[in-house]
Amino acid sequence: MLNLEEYLRLDACALATGVRAGQFSSTDVMDCALKQARATNPSLNAIINENYAAARMQAQRFDANPELLSLSPVAGLPFLIKDLAAVSGLPLSHGSKLYAGFTPTDNAKIVQRYLDAGLLVIGKSNTPEFGLTLTTEPLANGITTNPWNPDFSTGGSSGGAAAAVAAGILPVAHATDGGGSIRIPAACCGLFGLKPSRGLTVIEDGLAESWSGMSAGHVISGTVRDSALFLELVRLERPALFPLPAAPASFLSSLSEPLRPLRIALQANHPFGLPVHAECVTAIERTAKLCESLGHRVESIERPLDYQPVVRAMSRIISTHIWQSVSARLTVLQQSLTDCAVERSTRLMAELGSKVTADQYVEARNTLRRAELAMARFHGDFDVILSPVLAQPPAPLGWLDMNSEDAGQYAERFKQYSGFTALFNGTGQPSMSVPVQRAANGLPLGSMFTAAWGNDALLLQLAAQLEVAQPWPRHNAMA
Repeated sequence: MLNLEEYLRLDACALATGVRAGQFSSTDVMDCALKQARATNPSLNAIINENYAAARMQAQRFDANPELLSLSPVAGLPFLIKDLAAVSGLPLSHGSKLYAGFTPTDNAKIVQRYLDAGLLVIGKSNTPEFGLTLTTEPLANGITTNPWNPDFSTGGSSGGAAAAVAAGILPVAHATDGGGSIRIPAACCGLFGLKPSRGLTVIEDGLAESWSGMSAGHVISGTVRDSALFLELVRLERPALFPLPAAPASFLSSLSEPLRPLRIALQANHPFGLPVHAECVTAIERTAKLCESLGHRVESIERPLDYQPVVRAMSRIISTHIWQSVSARLTVLQQSLTDCAVERSTRLMAELGSKVTADQYVEARNTLRRAELAMARFHGDFDVILSPVLAQPPAPLGWLDMNSEDAGQYAERFKQYSGFTALFNGTGQPSMSVPVQRAANGLPLGSMFTAAWGNDALLLQLAAQLEVAQPWPRHNAMA
């Protein structure tokens, strides 16, 4: 048997080991997850579509057929899918009223990987509309609150996933990152979050679904080893839409390999010259000192390149794909963009996307390619960039409103709050948030590390080293 107190102490690796050793069953694990979900989710709103009964029946099937545990090292464990990915038979809203009542009949490719690995889906996690903002407060599905303080944001767009893990419902949950959407919620909720290199992990067959390769899927987790293990489930064996980076035979095994001293570039200045909150600066300086104590060399830089043209190009490409997504649904519903049920910021982005020409799209892609090459040259001098994840501590709920009547204020707050993460979606580099610091009010502050394309294992090794040197609490189970 497994009680809730024991469950909350174990990460996914430990739970999987316990099931295989016969210390407890998949049903025991599931019952603990569901008990914690029922206790915390009514106040968190992390899980917006429950699949509890079906998931428990699946756990019982795994216990009755132990051979199913051979599907993967984590087979038989509970899991959450972000509400931007299709799960056959479960509602898919994309965080939008536009998709009210829609239930897909097919699985997204990454979801199919998780199902083939024997993970048991307990539901869908909350996300802002189309994953477009840095907090999780969609009109369609309601606000998700931060387990460390319910008055503050979880970050976005994988805010539901982060809240569920930070509340101890699950040790790990599916997430996606198209501009910071794994790293930002991980930072706000005190978790580990890696955005993988472009081309490393499974995506859909079209450019729109991955925002022309800027968005990647993976997980948010409490421990580094869980992230490494789950990366094995979704890594590609051959190239798909993009080149396949070199990778170790096992990301999990690579964590035990010795890490050479790294050359770390410290970027404390905002990419757009805006203020960075004093606590965020102090936090990143403390993280730099921690890295130096581990034998790494840290050198301050202004910024690795000019962010402005890259972010403008990314915005143009993302707007194009948002228009594709919205207009496809409008055709089905026989509605116009003017009259449809989307949030104000989404409508503005879709309108911009509808006006992007082929020449403009191609030039935006060329801008990103030039940035990729510039960053490859930069990493000839530095192994890793260290920066804040966000320029301010986690924001109060309601501060960043996609439906603000003052679009200029919303855009300015968005830029003030973020700025650091999105570049590396454009360049396709691996980037991670490590929760080694806290603000004065107790809320987490993420430290972001970014490496050259394909150096995902290097980041995981560094994160594992930091986790040992300065462990972090994996969750606030009393949320």
